[in-house]
Amino acid sequence: MKRPFSAISEHLLTTPTSSLMLVLGTVWLSALAGVRSLMLPDEGRYVGVAWQMLNSGNWLLPTLDGLPFFHKPPLFYWLTGLALQMFGANDWAARVASILGALIAAGALYLFVKHYADKRLATLSVVVLVTQPMFFAGAQYANLDMLVAGMITACIVCGASAVLRLDAGLPYRTALALTYLFAALGALAKGLIGFVLPGAILLAWILVRKRYRLIPALLPIPMILLFLAVAVPWFLWMQKSYSGFWDYFFVYHHFKRFAETGFSNARPFWFYLPVVLLGTLPWSLWIARVCSWKFLVAPEKLDIRSLMLLWMLGILVFFSLPNSKLVGYIFPALPPLACLMADAMLAWLKQRQETGKPDAPVWLGGSLVVAGSLCVAFIVVVALFDHTATRSLSKQVAPLFRPDDQIVMIDEYEYDLPFYLRAAKDSWVVTNWQDPEVPKEDNWRKELYDAARFDPVKQQEVLLLPGDLASRLCSWTGSGVLWIWGKTAQADRYRFLPDSAIAFSERKKVVWRLDAEQRQQLDVCRGTPGRG
Repeated sequence: MKRPFSAISEHLLTTPTSSLMLVLGTVWLSALAGVRSLMLPDEGRYVGVAWQMLNSGNWLLPTLDGLPFFHKPPLFYWLTGLALQMFGANDWAARVASILGALIAAGALYLFVKHYADKRLATLSVVVLVTQPMFFAGAQYANLDMLVAGMITACIVCGASAVLRLDAGLPYRTALALTYLFAALGALAKGLIGFVLPGAILLAWILVRKRYRLIPALLPIPMILLFLAVAVPWFLWMQKSYSGFWDYFFVYHHFKRFAETGFSNARPFWFYLPVVLLGTLPWSLWIARVCSWKFLVAPEKLDIRSLMLLWMLGILVFFSLPNSKLVGYIFPALPPLACLMADAMLAWLKQRQETGKPDAPVWLGGSLVVAGSLCVAFIVVVALFDHTATRSLSKQVAPLFRPDDQIVMIDEYEYDLPFYLRAAKDSWVVTNWQDPEVPKEDNWRKELYDAARFDPVKQQEVLLLPGDLASRLCSWTGSGVLWIWGKTAQADRYRFLPDSAIAFSERKKVVWRLDAEQRQQLDVCRGTPGRG
């Protein structure tokens, strides 16, 4: 086994061309992106919003079931909507934005390290990054975290490049313009953290290096105007269109939620330490060498290593402060960690070779094989055992579903259902919206409840109380079929839905199919005049 592992290391360390790295990275990160269904709630939610944006033709307003959805800015929805338009509404296309974010992060890291350190370190840094199981999984998970990680990574390395070039008396404005551009795209990807975090990290790095005199040159008015021109118009338009948007998006989602504790994803302060150690195996075994003071302060790479260390720690500490924690929040910390681990590996490899110990390439090649295997195994396991999506049941309904059909969901909002059925109409969602716990619990009911505050008229159309369902079924005069999605436990609560109308069932989920004739025959509908 030693010879194949050594051969892998030799090919890796012969530094393939940048073009080959790009091709291999793209294939590696995207090849398995379509093998599994969308996971709920996150993937179904964000892809569902993108699908509605594409379906409605309104590319400015993100909507969840037709209601204004202002949890996040629009960049992910724009990219995903374009991918669905170009490649079709399928699971692979739904993850293109995350794949793109991962490629931007890897590409930005590669170019920066190649220019300011060396090509071997750049190559190994990217290989370590894209074969970290956590990064690999994030690249194939359709939510905003990997996209914003890509923007933050590109912003930091472009900003660092501008600082180094300015300090050396070289032209720096192109790098600085890219810094402000990626900062603006980061704001459109996730809001304030898209530019506040990279800005804080770069400022800390400048201060640690005692390059205070460079700060004024890094804040020119034209660059600030570039940032404002790209980042601000969408936020201004949403505030103009929906009063209260700024308070909801910035004050509530950026500050109040940061400090609140009533979330289902509450975690202790140290949560991310084991997450990083486990999520980056087997490469995380090299962290001990990274923590060596001699390694960190070595003068020949002090600028690069200090940037990577401040970058990684800044992300970890910032996202460890709030009570609410999700794994994807720390994706921006993975590129600098990969670079530091790759740097430590190369230093160890050099030391072993100098002392006449030829086994070092075997360890590197073996680690790469293990890392790649863990990445693939993770995707396969999730594909086999995740049953949150409606894709399987939707495939049974899809051949019978028509554009003028109406979806009804009872006590559950299946985020991915409109996407898989290519639904043209917004769903009716039935639950007790008057429950005082609805605005307190961080779940699908609160999301729809909050969104309905911005459009009360649409709320009356799509959000129904349990007692209103029967009258809505009877009075609906649409030409299509009503598809009612619920659970077997709800059958007793809605006795007017006959067993004979059950078209499909899977596990605990049930789908009733009611056409116009069947609705007229319901006991609750007899004698009820129809209305549109």
